[in-house]
Amino acid sequence: MTETIRNPIEWGADQARLTARLARAAVGDDARDPDVGALAVRRIGVADLREVLAQGWRDFVENRTDVLFLCIIYPLAGLLIARLAFSSNLLPLVFPFVSGFAIVGPFAASGLYELSRLRERGEPATWSSAFGVFASPSIAAIIKLALVMTGLFVLWLAAAYAIFALTLGPDEPASASTFVSDVLHTRAGWAMILVGGGVGFLFALLALSISVVSFPLLLDRRVSITTAVRTSLRAVAENPVPMLAWGLVVATLLVLGTIPALAGLIVAMPVLGHATWHLYRKVVV
Repeated sequence: MTETIRNPIEWGADQARLTARLARAAVGDDARDPDVGALAVRRIGVADLREVLAQGWRDFVENRTDVLFLCIIYPLAGLLIARLAFSSNLLPLVFPFVSGFAIVGPFAASGLYELSRLRERGEPATWSSAFGVFASPSIAAIIKLALVMTGLFVLWLAAAYAIFALTLGPDEPASASTFVSDVLHTRAGWAMILVGGGVGFLFALLALSISVVSFPLLLDRRVSITTAVRTSLRAVAENPVPMLAWGLVVATLLVLGTIPALAGLIVAMPVLGHATWHLYRKVVV
């Protein structure tokens, strides 16, 4: 019997309310950390991105964070995506889930920032040192901001689900092969790709603006979530072309990292995480 996907408007409204609650929780206790407004930022060029990527690669080689991602992150991501792939009613969310990982990736990379921070200070750091982030005085603020980003991720999934329902839906796909064929060979499928791509770009731009330097800043200094986010927004406003280029680099490496079978993420994720720390250090005064 064919099942009908839940009304996407209702689902989206539920997720919006959830995100609002998470946002209120994130700023509720923020007063204990100093709110000094946005910190000063430097102007950088696109050429600086090559430098931070090179520094990220060196940190990756030095810290051997491939072990961390091979043993923990990669299997978990693989299992979750397999669960999505084999549940036909969730097939429309497989690609949005993979592409949307960039929204929560900045928090997931917090341990990598810690490794780069220790290495920069000349302190000993092994892959296990990544868990030292949980002992940071700012861990509560980091987790609260992570909740906000998680809410944004859920909103992206809800939006992607609604776009599917309004184009190829609302009935669930009969099979994975049928779904792929409908996406690539029907007008509705191409409409879903184009609209979904546009909406996804807006979500990615918002996530980049909020988080490009905010998580490393919270780890490095005792500032409020408001200060961290404002500083991140200022960094993007002062460096629009380099930051958009950085977003393109992140998206490209994440896509390439999914080939084959997500194995490339074992390298792409750690390098991007370490490079993000060095981008923060280069941009924020």
